Amino acid sequence: MTRDEGNQAVTATADGYRPGYELVAEQILRLIAESELRPGDRMPTENELAARLGTSRSMVREAVKILSAIGRVRAQKGRGLYVADDEGMLGSSRWGGFFLPTDLDHVYMLFEFRRVQETAASRLAATHATPAELRTMAAAAETCRQGHVTGEAALFDRGDEEFHLAIAAASHNQFLVAAVREARRLQHQSNIIGMHGAVGGHAREAVQEHAAILRAIKEGDPETAAQATATHLDNTLEDYRHEIQRRLFG
Repeated sequence: MTRDEGNQAVTATADGYRPGYELVAEQILRLIAESELRPGDRMPTENELAARLGTSRSMVREAVKILSAIGRVRAQKGRGLYVADDEGMLGSSRWGGFFLPTDLDHVYMLFEFRRVQETAASRLAATHATPAELRTMAAAAETCRQGHVTGEAALFDRGDEEFHLAIAAASHNQFLVAAVREARRLQHQSNIIGMHGAVGGHAREAVQEHAAILRAIKEGDPETAAQATATHLDNTLEDYRHEIQRRLFG
């Protein structure tokens, strides 16, 4: 790709559904994967990345800020850029180097993985949840609801995160807790790059779906809890798909 071609691609994308720096962030992640760079490996400099990707250094700098914020790149003052060290179970050298936040196939696979882990966690939570854990779930669900009612995306996201992690904790299985936490962390990367962290049109339904999951867990009904969780994740994925189509085609 020439510099002119890269700049045109960035401009075209920025005028469409994604700013140019997000496209560059995606290109940097692909470069890391294709170059088989591992955590701790030194990356090309900002100037080298700009030349290789056919864009400006300022655009690369903005992309690096995003990748640093989500834990994929580490900038060391005076030393350069490095692939970030990541101790997370799914974000280790194998998973972190594999997952591309804007690759739809990867996003769909991640949702499939979440469906397996979180339905299992809900099923176990319906059997093992303590009264204190139920209160934690209820408080998180209410935080999420308040975020939706007030239109505060950050509050909605915090409640959503706390709700799903509370269910995982109530499974009393630390492997599931780690799997759910790390899968959600990877999904957060997709939300930041390409989705802008926006609450989609599924927010109102998500609040109702949380209530259904919580009710089944409180009633000690493992299968209903698992089915309610599966429905919630399927609908969340559908919302994600619609949001991408909206940004692509208006």
